[in-house]
Amino acid sequence: MSLHFSYRHLYYFWVVAKEGGMARAAARLGMAVQTVSAQVRELERALGHALLAPAGRGLALTEAGRAALRQAEQIFLLGEQLPALVRDAADTPSVRLAAGISDGLPKLVVHRLMGPVLDEPRLHLACRQADLDVLLGDLALHRLDVVLADRAPPPNPNLRLYAHRLGGSPVAWYAPPALLAAARRGFPASLARVPVLLPTPQAAVRPRLDHWFERAGLRPRVVGEVGDSALLKTFGAGGLGVFPAAELVEDDLVQRYGVRRVGRCEGVEEHYLAIGSEKKVGHPLVQRLIAARQAVRH
Repeated sequence: MSLHFSYRHLYYFWVVAKEGGMARAAARLGMAVQTVSAQVRELERALGHALLAPAGRGLALTEAGRAALRQAEQIFLLGEQLPALVRDAADTPSVRLAAGISDGLPKLVVHRLMGPVLDEPRLHLACRQADLDVLLGDLALHRLDVVLADRAPPPNPNLRLYAHRLGGSPVAWYAPPALLAAARRGFPASLARVPVLLPTPQAAVRPRLDHWFERAGLRPRVVGEVGDSALLKTFGAGGLGVFPAAELVEDDLVQRYGVRRVGRCEGVEEHYLAIGSEKKVGHPLVQRLIAARQAVRH
């Protein structure tokens, strides 16, 4: 790889920007002000743009300087993590999997999807749950090996991401014991009479549920919209309302939450994807997840 600038010069610039001036940066670096200034000028010469401009008695970042600072922040954050990563790898031989879990993916489904790798004896699993866009950014920066989601990544010319289908599951309606009889009586028309809980409009499955209601000519008696799937099930099991969930995890729903199936939401499915930054997956555990995708079909 050919580099047209010095990372050491970039580091001096980063310190100047963080400290707010040459003098404070020189003091932090234990160097002469003139030396630091010369190194920053070398970086500007290499990049072909001024990164700092006079502002009163000090310096201010130019537009190019702000862009350079954003990249430098990411570079040196990763650099700070390097010693710990190397030490951990040397001290504890393991197979590390850093997985991002999209907020919209039900937790019971996540456990089922991860099943093929959980019996790896040397597994070191690091999971992060967040909004899908945040996780895709981490994936692009190689902070994650894979992102599990219920939708494909949105088109982005700056990110080369690949979605690998893990499977899917039909959706059904479930009710706590107190609402079961009423919900089953005349289902699905009963959903206009009994209290109903739905995922928020941001959930990937919500438009499919809304379309199902339209096809059936139903106006459900919605008493709540909940973004967190586990919280939706908890509220439903507590008697707040009838709710939709993946049939894939029906046994877990019945055992953990004490609910019962009301009926199938015909034509509505949840989709499960493994999103990676490489078309040909290299990580052995991600390969195992994708290879086992047929096992998650209900």
